[in-house]
Amino acid sequence: MSGVVHQRADWSSIHEKICQLLIPLRTSMPFYNSEEERRHGLQQQQQRQKHLIEFCYTVAQKYLFEGKHEAAVPAALHSLRFRMDVHGLSSVELVPAYLLLAEASLGLGQIVQAEEYLSQAQWTVLKSTECCYATHSLLHRNLGLLYIAKENYEEARYHLANDIYFASCAFGTEDIRTSGGYFHLANVFYGLKKLDLADTLYTKVSEIWSKYLNDRYQMLSQARIQQIDLLGKRFETDTGLDEAQEAEAIQILTSIWNIRESTSNTAPQKTIFVLKTLFMLYYLMMNSSKASFPRKAPSKMEAQEYAMRAFSLAKEQHLSLHEQNSIEELLSLISAEEAHPIP
Repeated sequence: MSGVVHQRADWSSIHEKICQLLIPLRTSMPFYNSEEERRHGLQQQQQRQKHLIEFCYTVAQKYLFEGKHEAAVPAALHSLRFRMDVHGLSSVELVPAYLLLAEASLGLGQIVQAEEYLSQAQWTVLKSTECCYATHSLLHRNLGLLYIAKENYEEARYHLANDIYFASCAFGTEDIRTSGGYFHLANVFYGLKKLDLADTLYTKVSEIWSKYLNDRYQMLSQARIQQIDLLGKRFETDTGLDEAQEAEAIQILTSIWNIRESTSNTAPQKTIFVLKTLFMLYYLMMNSSKASFPRKAPSKMEAQEYAMRAFSLAKEQHLSLHEQNSIEELLSLISAEEAHPIP
């Protein structure tokens, strides 16, 4: 990539988003009248650096889940550089950035480069006495993806099983942050034509996301009931996820839906279940706004389309009236939104 092209990629990927945040960091520290002022100034500087680390990391993750591997590289490199500035060259805090770069390299077909980043991550983890379960999980997940790319499915299964173990230790077996391991392991079994195993895992992933999103909706509904807005404002929705997690949810659930579509005639309930989960995801994303990472919120039409597909399939397959009514209840949420449009 030429220098000019590289600079443009860097600008559109991340620099444009963080240039204003960089100004205070690139400005010389002022003279402080007291030790207390100096400490306060340093704390502010560190907070800005940590914010940039997380921001660049989230941007890179989001690009990866959207399949924009080239765009993810500059954001991941910035996250790595800021981590080095704050934590030093050998800290375990560098590992998440190495793993982003490894995943981006895999997506670009650069397996040797991915192996180099993963080796660096592994070596850093081995030297550390403070590596948390979540980081171990991410490391094994990326090693699993590497071996999938190399078509070494036994090694891939080993690392993805370890990913699930460490994620379960960190977050629990039914957490959305553990679901990625189940999903990638399901993909391995699906590729090996072990369809029963793949089906079980895809179902588990769908159920984890469905429970999370429905619990989120119920919580927001309860909050709305308990705090009745006398001004009659519309029901604010939000997923409770960051931008990268939303992108991951879309990627995982859309992939499972595409697989379920091929078995709609024999197992329509499974397809409908994923469609209803996608509806709830898009419905909760519909009115939410993320100040840290502006994005176009999904339209009502996008959410409605998933419910309509589910309803059509339920009627076509002569599923129970109870099932059809449950889908109509989802469609009524959209109708309620349209009755109280955004001012």
